[in-house]
Amino acid sequence: MTKLTILEYPDPRLRTRAADIEQVDDGIRTLADDMLTRMYEAPGIGLAATQVDHHIRMLVADVSEQRDEPHVLINPVLRETDGEVTTEEGCLSIPDIYTKVTRAESITVDYIDRDGEPRSLSTDGMLAVCIQHEIDHLDGKLIVDYVSELKRRMIRKRLAKNRRTRA
Repeated sequence: MTKLTILEYPDPRLRTRAADIEQVDDGIRTLADDMLTRMYEAPGIGLAATQVDHHIRMLVADVSEQRDEPHVLINPVLRETDGEVTTEEGCLSIPDIYTKVTRAESITVDYIDRDGEPRSLSTDGMLAVCIQHEIDHLDGKLIVDYVSELKRRMIRKRLAKNRRTRA
């Protein structure tokens, strides 16, 4: 297993739009496993490949209490959305920062699974929010894009201070 490093805002690589995955092979499956391991270690409930400096359209998620329902979505595309819900979201790339984000309450997402098979998933609640959050990452969008420029500047300052404290 390769130890993956999670990029932190305002790293410009987080703004990279991820490319479609042309073929699911052992390298993609290994990266998915490594991403799940890193997500669980962090700890988090979702992680996009972009966050670990792999700019391909893959995300992993597990919102279960027991951490035993991992999802791997390759080339995810939101096909349907319904309703609206506002939740407080955090992000592994923006540690210790939480902000309210409004997203679809329920979704249907088409994707390819780790075996290269096309799938569709209809879900709501935390998993729906998590998948939308991670798809945003694949498109180069972050939760700070949902707040004012003033709040974004405050977040950057706070993160810089936190990094100095950790160093």
